Amino acid sequence: MSTIEVMPAGLTRKETEDLRRAIVCLEGSSFAQRLTDAIGRPVAALSWGLPASARRVVAYASERALSGALKLALRTIDLRRSARPSANRAHKFAAAASGALGGAFGLAALPVELPLSTTILLRSIAEIAREEGEDLTAPQAAVACIEVFALGSRHDEETFESGYFAVRAALAKSVTDSARFVASQGAGAQSAPLVARFISQIAARFGVVVSEKLAAQSAPVIGAIGGAAVNAAFAEHFQTLARGHFIVRRLEREHGAGLVAFEYQRLRGEAARA
Repeated sequence: MSTIEVMPAGLTRKETEDLRRAIVCLEGSSFAQRLTDAIGRPVAALSWGLPASARRVVAYASERALSGALKLALRTIDLRRSARPSANRAHKFAAAASGALGGAFGLAALPVELPLSTTILLRSIAEIAREEGEDLTAPQAAVACIEVFALGSRHDEETFESGYFAVRAALAKSVTDSARFVASQGAGAQSAPLVARFISQIAARFGVVVSEKLAAQSAPVIGAIGGAAVNAAFAEHFQTLARGHFIVRRLEREHGAGLVAFEYQRLRGEAARA
């Protein structure tokens, strides 16, 4: 007796529009391009010119910031469901205020400023996740919030995979293993080697964007006010990525990853031809 394969239902019109919005969020302007438009200088080129000592500080600060963010995600995120809209603007202003420190003191302030601004930003990412239906009591949701920090760099295609789904595929095993370990060990999982590896993978990609932020804040005449503006752009960039990421995850929960990936690529191709 033959079996009949049941295909998943297609996206509704509203879901298709949501996915189009996610594509704009995830495949739009890079952070480097946003900053280049804002300050009128090629930020990506400036970041490539950072000395080795500055790159080491960026790597250290990025990993430390993400370790703190994961600790927050596992222990102190408000886990109660709420219809309250996300306070993206408030979080962006708070991140901007912390960026004034970076603008005034540059590289020396980064190990202090970056963990602060990343922690503020994580709260905004978590609120966006909740709005898109994530259960923030689930380890997968906490890990997915941290995953957002890996989505910000797209210009360095020789080093990292390009495109949203390529980045997710590269991180898939680490994400799954970390979520599984967190589910069994709780907050104590943070110090586990496989979770530390996950943080290192995220930090390597996050560090590219941090280097761009540092290069912009270090540019002549940026100063404290300009540093705040750079951090506001930094916050807005990751909030935008978070919105796209969690729209995709919501649709995947409803329709399965295969269908959503197929529709994503189809709609992305349509947009490119338009």
